[in-house]
Amino acid sequence: MGEVLSQNEIDSLLAALSSGEIDAEEMSEANDKQVKNYDFRRPTKFSKEHLRTLEVIYEHYSRLLSTSLPVYLRKSVQVSVSSAEAIVFSEFTNALFNPVILGVVNFQPLGGTIIVEMATRLGYAMIDRMLGGEGAPLDKNRDFTEIELTIIEKMMVICMQLMREPWKNVMDVNPVLERMETNSQFAQMIAPNDMIAIVTLNMKIGDVEGFMNICLPFFTLESVMDRLNTKYWYANMQEKKDDEFEEYIEALIKRVDVPVRAVLGKTEIAVTDFVNIQIGDIIRLNTDVEQDLKVYVGNIEKFAALPGSSKDKYAVRVTSVIREEE
Repeated sequence: MGEVLSQNEIDSLLAALSSGEIDAEEMSEANDKQVKNYDFRRPTKFSKEHLRTLEVIYEHYSRLLSTSLPVYLRKSVQVSVSSAEAIVFSEFTNALFNPVILGVVNFQPLGGTIIVEMATRLGYAMIDRMLGGEGAPLDKNRDFTEIELTIIEKMMVICMQLMREPWKNVMDVNPVLERMETNSQFAQMIAPNDMIAIVTLNMKIGDVEGFMNICLPFFTLESVMDRLNTKYWYANMQEKKDDEFEEYIEALIKRVDVPVRAVLGKTEIAVTDFVNIQIGDIIRLNTDVEQDLKVYVGNIEKFAALPGSSKDKYAVRVTSVIREEE
């Protein structure tokens, strides 16, 4: 409710207007509020904060692609986030050309799907590289063969598996590739006027550069929109305690394979004797039969053990553990 003027203030204001001290037009312009046009065909459902959080998520995803894809392509891969914007779905589909590489992904446990579109030149480069070539794109686009589609589908599955980790701070998702499409007409799984957030990644495979677009419909992300803000995202990161990271690292270390070898003994022989060794010859070692063997983990002596057998296989029984201080 506006401020109520007293009678004296009203009289003073009228006197100032009559004398020309105050311009009525200037007062009218000062009180005019800025009006912003609102397009009801494109309702704002993704705020700048939502788009910024999506950028943060897919910056992490870009780093994972940059480090994981070279393992399969045996070529340097550079990925970075180019942009994140909110548009209607029809604008996305109208920009597609045939043939196209579209991955329809079930974004479990969220309801609905997302779409991943990859530039065809990137697809051709991946195919050429996986089949032993230099990773060069085709001069002219053509339809993909069944074998080529199978290769692209496998690469797309790898890319979808890498998407789990960047989303963990929002929620645990399990992206599953439902199908691949090469015709843009079959990409009409979302209403044309529905709002989508589209994150564009710039991918470079060797000398071949192109875009990967990730289309995230509003109705797919609607249930987690309140979590798509940087405050929640970073707060969720801080909630992870140091001991959880220690347990995670410890679990990874426990799965590492290390070589273990038991040394029966050592000896020295002449080269002529070594060359003439035959089956059944006896080599005398520098250890007794009842003496403990040295057991090495890697190149470090860790155990003492006695030789024996277990289920028709040679084995050793640990008799003592050699501590680091020993």
